[in-house]
Amino acid sequence: MNLLGAPIRGFVPFKQHKHGSQLHALKQSAAQPPRSSSRVAAPPTTRSLLICAAAAVPAAAPVVEAPSAASGNGSSAATQRSGLVQDAPTFQEAMAKLQEYWASVGCAIWLPHNTEVGAGTMNPATFLRVLGPEPWNVAYAEPSIRPDDSRYGDNPNRLQRHTQFQVILKPDPGNAQELYLGSLEALGIDTKVHDVRFVEDNWESPVLGAWGLGWEVWLDGMEVTQFTYFQQAGGRALDAPAVEITYGLERILMALQGVTNFKDIRYSPGVTYGEMFYQNEYEMSRYNLDEADVADQRMRFELYDKEARRLLAKRLPIPAYDHLLKLSHTFNIMDARGAVGVTERTDCFATLRSLAREITGLWVLRREELEHPLGTIAAPASPVPGRPAVPSSLDARTFVLEIGTEELPPDDVVAAVNQLRERVPALLSKLRLAYGAAHVEGTPRRLAVVVEGLAARQISEEAKVRGPPAKQAFAADGSPTKALEGFCRKNGVDVASVTREVDGKGVEYVYAVVRDAGRAAAEVLTDELPALVGGLSFKKSMRWNGHGVSFSRPMRWLLALHGDTVLPFVYGGLKAANVTRLLRNTAAPEVAVASAEGYLPALASAGISLSGTGRAEAIWRDVAAAAAKVGGTVPESTRGDLLEEVTNLVESPTVVMGSFSSDFLALPSEVLVMVMRKHQRYFPVFAPDGKSLMPYFITVANGPVDPAVVAAGNEAVLRARFEDASFFYREDLKQPLFAFRRAGYLPGPLSSSAYFSHPTCESPTWPKLSGTTFQKELGSLLDKVVRVVSLVAPLTSAISERPGQALWADSREVACEAANLCKADLATSTVMEMTALAGTMGRHYAYKQGLSAAVAEAIFEAALPRFAGDLLPSSPPGVLVAVADRLDSLVGLFAAGCAPTAAADPYGLRRAAYGMLQTLVVNKVSLNLRSAIAATAQLQPISVSDSIKSDVLSYLNGRLEQLLSDGGAPVEVVRAVLAERADDPALAAATVEQLKAEWEAGEPGRLRHVMAAFSRPTRIVRGKDVPDASVAVDPARFESDEERHLYASYTEARSKITPVASVSEWLTAVEPLLPAIDRFFEKVFVMCEDAAVRANRLALLRDLAALPRGVMDLSQLPGF
Repeated sequence: MNLLGAPIRGFVPFKQHKHGSQLHALKQSAAQPPRSSSRVAAPPTTRSLLICAAAAVPAAAPVVEAPSAASGNGSSAATQRSGLVQDAPTFQEAMAKLQEYWASVGCAIWLPHNTEVGAGTMNPATFLRVLGPEPWNVAYAEPSIRPDDSRYGDNPNRLQRHTQFQVILKPDPGNAQELYLGSLEALGIDTKVHDVRFVEDNWESPVLGAWGLGWEVWLDGMEVTQFTYFQQAGGRALDAPAVEITYGLERILMALQGVTNFKDIRYSPGVTYGEMFYQNEYEMSRYNLDEADVADQRMRFELYDKEARRLLAKRLPIPAYDHLLKLSHTFNIMDARGAVGVTERTDCFATLRSLAREITGLWVLRREELEHPLGTIAAPASPVPGRPAVPSSLDARTFVLEIGTEELPPDDVVAAVNQLRERVPALLSKLRLAYGAAHVEGTPRRLAVVVEGLAARQISEEAKVRGPPAKQAFAADGSPTKALEGFCRKNGVDVASVTREVDGKGVEYVYAVVRDAGRAAAEVLTDELPALVGGLSFKKSMRWNGHGVSFSRPMRWLLALHGDTVLPFVYGGLKAANVTRLLRNTAAPEVAVASAEGYLPALASAGISLSGTGRAEAIWRDVAAAAAKVGGTVPESTRGDLLEEVTNLVESPTVVMGSFSSDFLALPSEVLVMVMRKHQRYFPVFAPDGKSLMPYFITVANGPVDPAVVAAGNEAVLRARFEDASFFYREDLKQPLFAFRRAGYLPGPLSSSAYFSHPTCESPTWPKLSGTTFQKELGSLLDKVVRVVSLVAPLTSAISERPGQALWADSREVACEAANLCKADLATSTVMEMTALAGTMGRHYAYKQGLSAAVAEAIFEAALPRFAGDLLPSSPPGVLVAVADRLDSLVGLFAAGCAPTAAADPYGLRRAAYGMLQTLVVNKVSLNLRSAIAATAQLQPISVSDSIKSDVLSYLNGRLEQLLSDGGAPVEVVRAVLAERADDPALAAATVEQLKAEWEAGEPGRLRHVMAAFSRPTRIVRGKDVPDASVAVDPARFESDEERHLYASYTEARSKITPVASVSEWLTAVEPLLPAIDRFFEKVFVMCEDAAVRANRLALLRDLAALPRGVMDLSQLPGF
């Protein structure tokens, strides 16, 4: 079925975009003239035009009407869809329309680059030209090469060579989103019918040292464009943030023409895309995946790096950049071959980043030397703050502040609302403004504060203010001095009104009662609102214009009203008014609000739901009702993060039900749900039992749309994603799971004739784990797997030898079998595409291939936990493999110099350590970490020194402290236990819980009495010349019964304390000692003159103070 709206065969310029502000172009006179006219080929007035919105430019700016695309003619959506296949543009027509459109609004048409680039961003027309102060507005098509997307032309939606259409607008014109929507109309897309949304996407390129904030643009659920505000390139913050718009032409044209395979796209009249490019796709896929020689590619990488640096030395940034692109493409080929491990990836990225930084620095310098031939961007004009009009009455009125933005990320909506809910009442209190109730709500495009019954004026107040000392305030004749007169002037009081008082120190001062009648609420709020808006903070903020402010996303309007009084404050180049913006696809997207009381009705009448709670409740109600109509239910788990995210992706929710072919239910349900929930933000529909997935999904569109059109579009998107998943899944099933390790090699119990007879094993498509570097000094991922398998045996022995854990020895064989396969699914196509399914797919493929349930579940559990709050391994084989895998990573990477730092943890060792300790603690598995680290070190291919082992143990102790503290135990209690039992996390955790209970009993508890008694011998031996521990107490040297009784009590207590004694057992053992300790210190003088007797008494106290050793360190507890 055709998916998009009314076709436009020809491009017709338009005078006004029906969805936004009047478009107009500012002539180049807005930019500063070049420093040297002799270097400019054309006068400034002939250069390309800079686009701006009316609200973003001074009123006096020259305005030229911009062209428009013709829109729908009012025919029904069904009619439009039925005619779209015939009238949709061909691929080349679409490129021509986009070029014509963007040229008509002031962009120069650039050309594709002449070497491989992974995206239009990497064309120097973007990467280099966004740097510096020169204006730059271009558009161009760019064939983009991504070897990792090679699929031999078999995948209907995935290409190694696809076409992007790139637009750069520098500086931000102020209405880039509206211009973009106009370009969709130029392609024949009726945005009144379709669900067009801007969904958060924080873009970063490690290769380019570049980042920006923006969105994916979704058209009925399909990502058709990347829309980014560039912030940095080559490690350099941009002088002027640039807007980057990147269209995915194949995706758009497949939807526009209603085809389901890239080969069927009509490229030109009578010629399909497949006829043009299939051979190229197949042969380049063969090269990228099968034929590219990895060793040769590594050699090329080194050569390109060397040549780029030579060119930099020659001060030639453009050819140096070409070699950077070649470096990047070479890396991408190695990556597609599966030959790049974690460490090599890090090293390659470091090389690329450093080159990018040097190239951009040289480029900027060369443009400065050329005196910026395109001129420089002028500083933007800033509106002049105004003063509010005098209110028409002194009655309390509603106050409204609306911060209008381009689409905020869902998390930022929540963060900003929470900040405002805290700060607005505090601000009103500080300003002495009485009010009824304050409400703060947010949607993707607005943050709104609504205060009911806000007083017209501040509450008046009186304050007694101290002035200068009386002797300085009055002359000898009693007349006021200049000091007193200045004090009175400052506080607005008469000299006659001051009084004299003596303070507590006997000094007489003058005092005045200062009365503040208060100012109008409109005045004080106008002064304070800029700081309120500017004080909002986000995890990531961006700049978008030259006004020096940053925010989550660009602010486009401000509304501030107290009753019918406008509060005309200025922030970020915007002046607050009484105008709000509605949905973009409404007939009148801007509306004036006569009074604050009319604000909420204005939004409600436009279908905008301001309340986040209200939106969430409405969405959940309608989603549940839609599922019930097909006899299904929506998982309660989606009511958490998914519902919150969807709620803050829309401000006018419209629930749309879609379906997909039941044939896809043959895929693992985890795959289907992952695609629906994570990739598409859909609510999956299950049968009433909550276990069987049904062939339906529910999406939430924004605003009034044609439900049938939107459903069809989302169905096509989901079908494409499911076809991708199905393609990957089928490819994976062509060979057994263990074949993904390395063809022809399978150590351990999994060797079988079936493996060697498998048709794909002699000529594998992928290098598998054996060809993927884990870390250059630690070998491949397969080498890591072999170490993990080898580590299972000593771990099993160590665990089974601990009290109560003998049965763990029975898990060794299953654990070894699972360890052999624990990383195999990382080389499968499905997991390479959807990395979050690591472990899940390993389990699934193990079941499919007839492996035992114990092995399959252990493979899955080996990947756990994957994130905070995730499941933990629970079966003995799963625990063994998970712990062995993480120990190998920690010990190996520490030895290779890759330990985490305060600023970086590229290998995720914090998460690995925390997850391993959680697994041991929750499952109550006793394991001596010191011994386990030593066993792991013996298996490493590099030397692991004692200091490295000590570092690993210390690191694990630190993570264990965090884990146990996170569980609610006081940090002093945790440290008291870890000082003695950190080597055994499970034992330490149990001891912490026991000690916490005793500690919380307070002063009446027995722990405090024991601490008081043991503190005395501990303090005496601390810092004294105490005999070495090898010197035993000699009972023959005792001179008193108190000594003998204490020694006998000590010996009995020590005999009752075992290495795994609980806190309660320890306290029970030592409590009988307390009277003996008290009597000893009452009757015995420890530091007597007889050296031998004194040393013997100190040795007794030494042993007594050491009695908690192995259980806890009492000195870590407060009050000891």
